[in-house]
Amino acid sequence: MMRHFSKSDILESDSFFRRNLINCLSGYKSLNLIGTKSSEGTSNLAPFSQVFHIGATPPLVGILFRPHTVKRDTLENILDTGSFSLNQVTPAFYKQAHWASARWDGSEFEKTGLEELYREGFYAPFVKSSPLQLGCSLVETQTLKVNETVLLIGSIEHIYVEEKGLRTDGSLDLNILEAVTVSGLDEYHVGKKLARLSYAKPDREVEEI
Repeated sequence: MMRHFSKSDILESDSFFRRNLINCLSGYKSLNLIGTKSSEGTSNLAPFSQVFHIGATPPLVGILFRPHTVKRDTLENILDTGSFSLNQVTPAFYKQAHWASARWDGSEFEKTGLEELYREGFYAPFVKSSPLQLGCSLVETQTLKVNETVLLIGSIEHIYVEEKGLRTDGSLDLNILEAVTVSGLDEYHVGKKLARLSYAKPDREVEEI
């Protein structure tokens, strides 16, 4: 049996129920740890599920931040330094990734036990144990009028990926890389491949490749 929620039902529901429901609606989301460092030199680490593809030429990535009405270390560090890393999470450290969302004093790397890694003079730290690491620079930000969330667009300057997860056509095998996904606010999953399908054309049925 299907349960129906009207917009008024949603807005009148308990805030905890509403937050959980709405955050699950988009399905499984990618999970990344964003590594930054303040201009004073303090490293920062935070889990994000609102990271998405913007373009390939040039290579761009988008991140959606909550309204900048309170202190947000990750966003402020990126605005100050123009540098951040994206680090794919695996089952080996997903609990530490979740723990990094706590309100720590000092560096989340130190508090959670995740090891920071610096590469090729890049300012922001990477997560050493991540099999897929992106070094990014700030391109622009926009504050959305509808709810004051902040859209940040970054340029992908460096990609580091475990060779076993890189296919010859450039695609990544996220199952081999053991990429963790998240649904809602606190439920974690690993993917299960169904198939890769052929390029869709109107004159032929799709096939597994």
